[in-house]
Amino acid sequence: MGGKIGVMVCGHGSRSQAAVDEFAVLADRLPEFFPDWPVEYGYLEFANPVIRDGLDKLREQGCDHILAVPGMLFAAMHAKNDIPTVLNTYAAKHDIKIEYGRDLGVDTKMVAAAAERIQDALDGANTANGEVALHETCLVVIGRGASDPDANSNVSKIARLLWEGMGFGWCEVGYSGVTFPLVEPCLEHVTKLGYKRVVVFPYFLFTGVLIDRIYGFTDMVADANPDIEFVKADYLNDHPKVLATFAERVSEILDGDNAMNCALCKYREQVLGFEAEVGLAQESHHHHVEGQGASAPGSNVEDCDLCDTFCTGACRLDMDHDHSHDHEPSHDHDHSHDHDHGHDHRHDHSHDHDSHDHGHDHEHQPYPQADHPLGPESVRKHLKSD
Repeated sequence: MGGKIGVMVCGHGSRSQAAVDEFAVLADRLPEFFPDWPVEYGYLEFANPVIRDGLDKLREQGCDHILAVPGMLFAAMHAKNDIPTVLNTYAAKHDIKIEYGRDLGVDTKMVAAAAERIQDALDGANTANGEVALHETCLVVIGRGASDPDANSNVSKIARLLWEGMGFGWCEVGYSGVTFPLVEPCLEHVTKLGYKRVVVFPYFLFTGVLIDRIYGFTDMVADANPDIEFVKADYLNDHPKVLATFAERVSEILDGDNAMNCALCKYREQVLGFEAEVGLAQESHHHHVEGQGASAPGSNVEDCDLCDTFCTGACRLDMDHDHSHDHEPSHDHDHSHDHDHGHDHRHDHSHDHDSHDHGHDHEHQPYPQADHPLGPESVRKHLKSD
């Protein structure tokens, strides 16, 4: 087999056009790190171009050895199952070599990028309202939230590194969907801790409905607690250190150091509470939304008769309502206006992802803590009555 290398960045995709645009900007900046290699990108669901389109462009440029990386923060279902299925199927069909890298993960460069976003927010708050000591400030880190406890725990590790590294008085972790605690109950808990200032930092790559949700609930809790100053930090976006981490993930594929951390993978080990998912086939379940485009129905809150100014995620609980999103509540998504950038990835294992089967049902397993009162159930009070 020949050896012309191409680079493929595999994004999640979003119904938010702004999120799609931001991802495209990041992908367009990566070629400066690889001047001798063509670089393309594509999305797993909703947005265009889809991953196959990007792979087609690389083949058209003569590439028969493709280095693919997940454009996501952490390794959960999308990166572990869905993207590898697309890549493996494409490689087999066109007889080309596709090697898959790892998620951005817990990395010192990513922590440094996050710290700069938080510090920028603090500097702005100090300028506007006067300085508040870090020991009197609580940091709240909001992650994407997945049905994969390993990915969720990585958000907590990032939060601890930021907390201890910057010297905040306290730190709490919340999530925007699927798991618990969600944004609102997390912030309501924080208001009881006695801190003068609360900095809310979304550990996200790009904007989208979930960022709107985080900021929306922050405003809601802030309005109810006027004695506490709430500061909204920006998400990561195309921070130079994020770009450098992406570039490193591509380069390390050739260096042979691209293995994801599989120690707590619920598909390989019996992780507490997720024992039923050991050995599940790693395959994609996203064909029904591939390439729908960011203008698909349900892409914004104006289309929703459940939410007012921002997406609360209430439609996940309203299964009998005539809503525009016809999704199943057990998947690794936020089943609301947007399936935003997950903090999701997959290992570079040697499984045959099209036929690998241990006798388990191939359907997604229900999230075992779906009834937790601080998870999606906490949004039930925001449902509108007919």
